[in-house]
Amino acid sequence: MALDLSVRSTDLSALKTPLLALLLPAGGTVPAGLKSLDDAMGGALSTALGRGDFRGARDETLHLQGTRGGVERVLLVGMGKPTTLGLALRRAAGIAGRQAHRLGTGQVSAWTPRIDRAGAEAIGVGLNLGSWEYTDLRTPPAPEERRAPLTAATLIAPNAATLRGGIAAATALAAGYDVTRRLAMMPGNVCTPDVLADTARDVAKRHRMGITVLGRKEMEKEGMGSFLSVAQGTAQEPRLVAMEYRRGRKDAKPLVLVGKGLCFDTGGISIKPAERMEFMKFDMCGAAAVIGAMEAIARLGLKTNVIGVFGATTNMPSGTAVKPGDVVRASTGKTI
Repeated sequence: MALDLSVRSTDLSALKTPLLALLLPAGGTVPAGLKSLDDAMGGALSTALGRGDFRGARDETLHLQGTRGGVERVLLVGMGKPTTLGLALRRAAGIAGRQAHRLGTGQVSAWTPRIDRAGAEAIGVGLNLGSWEYTDLRTPPAPEERRAPLTAATLIAPNAATLRGGIAAATALAAGYDVTRRLAMMPGNVCTPDVLADTARDVAKRHRMGITVLGRKEMEKEGMGSFLSVAQGTAQEPRLVAMEYRRGRKDAKPLVLVGKGLCFDTGGISIKPAERMEFMKFDMCGAAAVIGAMEAIARLGLKTNVIGVFGATTNMPSGTAVKPGDVVRASTGKTI
């Protein structure tokens, strides 16, 4: 589930938060914006940077004790010397989100010396991606081992009003990532062609998109022998899904996204090696990416036309599976 993201302006020395993540580039001095926080911490920041405990290298981290009654913990995250600030911010924010999730703080605040709308979006996306975890099928831990899930994140910046658009965009993108990641992490016995189709239906219904879902009989009428040959060996109903988002000009050509949706690919009769075959559940990630992209596009409210298409089935060995050397006819009329 995507984080509740927000942005606000406040003096860091007066901030109340269980964890403050400082995303810092390489360099050995305390940024001007951290002077009041450093004073409230008794000079711990300037001491750590001055003696080289933290140099700001990419992915470097350092935990420090916070202030009394305000910032409980301070996490320094290094960005190195970034050539692309947005990517560096997203990566550092991802590390901060992951650390906050593992600590069980429930909420995290983030600060960086230089920030604009694109940077705010990058930080929001990074916090979401870093804190994300698939727990749907996991046995809950014992009560004494449970930690609070990370549910909220706040960006601290002096120009908060100009950054809200970036935070809104990050929230929309995070919702799309969440859809894609959840589908991708499901095992093959959970993520079936019908689950992919039903998820697409849910996205389409919530965002008032058009959607068409074909089953085996409809595809046979369309002469889709190539796709159906892959589905010959499975008892699960194959699906072909087309999602239509139309917010652009009526005469404008749509952008078309096409994704592969093999919910599990054993290789069929030409079965794959057993070692690491379990990872063939990820052969449906193209379809998951299409569904997630359509979720994000709708939330962003893009003024364009987009069609998302994916075929979903399972490639299994059986007495009815397609055989090496078989000839099939595609919907174009060509034989393969």
